Amino acid sequence: MSDAQSGFNHGQNTRPPISDRFHYVYSCDLDANITIKICSLEGTLPKRRYLELLEDPNLKFNDTGDVDTERDSHMFTTVQIFEGGKPISLRIQTSYRHYVTSQGRSLHYWNEWLKLPIRFSDLPRRAVAVVTVWDTHGPGKAIPVGGSTIPLFGKHGTFKQGRRDLCVWPDVQGDGSLNTKTPYKSPERVDQQMTRLSKLAKKHREGHMTKVDWLDRLTFREIEVINEKEKRKDNCMYLMVEFPRVAYKDLDYAVVYFEKDGDEPVYVLANPDLVLVPDHELLESNLIEEKHHKLVRSLRAGQHDLKPNAAVRDQLASIINYPLSKQLTEEEEDLVWKFRSYLKHQKKALTKFLRCVKWERAQERTVALQLLDKWAPIDATDALELLSPRFQNPTVRSYAVNILDQSTDETLVLYLLQLVQALKYENFENIREGLEAVKRSDNPPNPRPSGKDQENTTTTLSKSGAQSIELTQENTNGTSLKTPQSQRESSKLSGSAGNELDLATFLIQRACQNSTLANYFYWYVLVECEEGSETADSERMKVSEMYVTVLRRFSVALLKGNRQCRLRRAQLAGQQKFIDRLVRMMKILQKDGGNRKKKIDKLRAMLCVEKEDGSENAEKMTFTSFDPLPLPIDPEIKVNGIIAEQATLFKSNLMPAKLTFRTIDGQTYTTIFKNGDDLRQDQLVLQIITLMDKLLQKENLDLKLTPYKVLATSSKHGLMQFVDSMPVAEVLNSEGSIQNFFRKHQPSSKDPYGIDHDVMDTYVKSCAGYCVITYLLGVGDRHLDNLLLRKSGALFHIDFGYILGRDPKLLPPPMKLSKEMVEGMGGMSSPHYQDFRKHCYTAFLHIRRHANLILNLFSLMTDASVPDIALEPDKTVKKVQDKFLLELSDEEAVRNMQSLIDESVSALFAVLVEQAHKVAQYWRK
Repeated sequence: MSDAQSGFNHGQNTRPPISDRFHYVYSCDLDANITIKICSLEGTLPKRRYLELLEDPNLKFNDTGDVDTERDSHMFTTVQIFEGGKPISLRIQTSYRHYVTSQGRSLHYWNEWLKLPIRFSDLPRRAVAVVTVWDTHGPGKAIPVGGSTIPLFGKHGTFKQGRRDLCVWPDVQGDGSLNTKTPYKSPERVDQQMTRLSKLAKKHREGHMTKVDWLDRLTFREIEVINEKEKRKDNCMYLMVEFPRVAYKDLDYAVVYFEKDGDEPVYVLANPDLVLVPDHELLESNLIEEKHHKLVRSLRAGQHDLKPNAAVRDQLASIINYPLSKQLTEEEEDLVWKFRSYLKHQKKALTKFLRCVKWERAQERTVALQLLDKWAPIDATDALELLSPRFQNPTVRSYAVNILDQSTDETLVLYLLQLVQALKYENFENIREGLEAVKRSDNPPNPRPSGKDQENTTTTLSKSGAQSIELTQENTNGTSLKTPQSQRESSKLSGSAGNELDLATFLIQRACQNSTLANYFYWYVLVECEEGSETADSERMKVSEMYVTVLRRFSVALLKGNRQCRLRRAQLAGQQKFIDRLVRMMKILQKDGGNRKKKIDKLRAMLCVEKEDGSENAEKMTFTSFDPLPLPIDPEIKVNGIIAEQATLFKSNLMPAKLTFRTIDGQTYTTIFKNGDDLRQDQLVLQIITLMDKLLQKENLDLKLTPYKVLATSSKHGLMQFVDSMPVAEVLNSEGSIQNFFRKHQPSSKDPYGIDHDVMDTYVKSCAGYCVITYLLGVGDRHLDNLLLRKSGALFHIDFGYILGRDPKLLPPPMKLSKEMVEGMGGMSSPHYQDFRKHCYTAFLHIRRHANLILNLFSLMTDASVPDIALEPDKTVKKVQDKFLLELSDEEAVRNMQSLIDESVSALFAVLVEQAHKVAQYWRK
């Protein structure tokens, strides 16, 4: 967007005040659809002759022909864009509207925005909007009430703005020809007075007249009265329409017509004898440019002694710090290639260098791969970027895997969800060959396990939709995995060929060594296996088959492993059977027609029902008592039963079950099992929240977050950790305020507000943490029912059905910070509120320093079946990147955060939406 500064400078080096500047945007740069609001129709229709009424009984106009008194008509309005007498867009229409009465006047009232199927950037200079009002005329028929035509651009090339009264010419359709018969201006006698008042109102709107609030209201009311009188003097109808307002950062911008490359001269042949001859080499590669590129990319360029000067060094530093979504220009790519030897000592520069390589050229490819081993080792954060679909070279991907192999198991768990998604960009044929290789591997025999490690001849590890993956022991022998190091060095276990370690082999190897990794790896892969079984899309089916192959390789690797590996395999099979039984039980409950109380009684009864486990030595097992099993949602917790009397069902439509597990150490672990709901989006958000919490704690900043665990065991069901808490809305209803809630549960006579100091500190910190995190992730649909409060003071968010800026509510604030939350801190003037703001700034800056990691994780999720990512996968990374404000300095970013907090606290519309939500919840109950 540009600012025109002509006519406002009254001296040298004087910048005009912002109110006196003309802000505009070129139409060719505005990639948005045109919208026009159809407001209302008022006026009088011409009287119908009695002969017409006799000939056509569908004409229901009364004897006066007054639109105001025509109560039986059902009208609609159509809008179409014309240029040069020809339509250039499809016709769009409003809904049907009948006679209404508004403010003592009778009119046809639509008040409806129409989104036209044409963009500002595609509009020609002479485009006109042809508007026609229609009335119903029998079944499937309509007759024109009248039409009008209005140019979209004024005489100075600016797009129309604000409300306009269009003169509707009766009984004809709008005429889009060059010499239109239905101009939007009314007859001259009426037009002079109305036009004069319209011009004065425009001057006032643009700030050329002094604004006096009380006088302006009286004046504009008088203008409305005059306009109404003028309209009634003439037997015309008037249709009020409104053109859109274009605003950016609270400033109004005019849309000025400008054609892309329109300032370039057009050469016209003056001699008619000359003819144009097509040049078939026009689209071929330019030999001069090719030669220049080869010279720039020559092997001699970029020798060890080539050092950049200060200016080039600054430019290289700027390129290295580019965010993930920014594309490098060809000149920047050549510059990075030229100084590759200088950059190889900077680990952050490797990803930018590999993006500059033309991999289809053998010489460049060879040089790049040779430099790969000489480059300073990169961090695991940057290695994630090398696993994206942008990098297909197997050596590069193997290099990234080797970097990740140096990470701890705890770090890999944080990235595992994205690493499983990155398998989609691997070579599927190599993964398939890996399965065959592991089956053919000849390993020394291993004794058959006994006791709890004894497995059935056939163990079903997973059932994904229509596919059932049954892996048999057959006559395979086991092999002992002596140490983690020896297992990484051996490629026989999972079918790796050569020295390059591919991602699938790496994940299987590490999962075989760690129970937590094995647990989550199994469930993440299983959900992806299910995706392709429910679609006819061949590409998705191919991806699903790849995941099935990975799961089989993992199962065989566990089967051929040591005693611990086989035990893990048996535990995963036990988890799968347990979840399958749980799903069948929930389906029975959902089909039951009883009320909630009866369903809860039936749930508790079904949990106690005995069932044979299907093994050779058939034993009776119940949900209330079974062999110790790692809980899928948290494999570090081993459970051996469900406390049936504590099981219950929630009130929502799907009635998720609250299940309390008994652990082997005598404790309890409460979960929520949802059947019929896809938890993958919640799973992703909670993974990112957990990661951000660890990043903050690494910087010694504990914001008392509550990153509860979520695991999708299928695309239709999953588990959530239950945290004992109360919705803030319920706290306010029962206690009146958040502070009353804390005083009730954590009183302290010596601390401010009569609340324990640690509780208030926890509340302030958790509010700050979640305000920043939900802002960065663009979490929407925030209301006081999905903000929960614990007795310890910790506040946390649930229900992440809307992320990345999506929100079902109009005009949502940047972050959820209601006045009730601020009052819980003691008000805006309290020291606790100032601490809250400081924590927000500190948390934002700390997380901002790890923006590259967050962006890399989201880039690997662009092809995942997460609803809000699947809507616009190509814009996912950009949406998150924009929230980090990477183009600003730390000081500027903090100032921006200050304004966001102030805007959120003072958001009036959010208060109205919260009240509307409260009313809706009341009636729903």
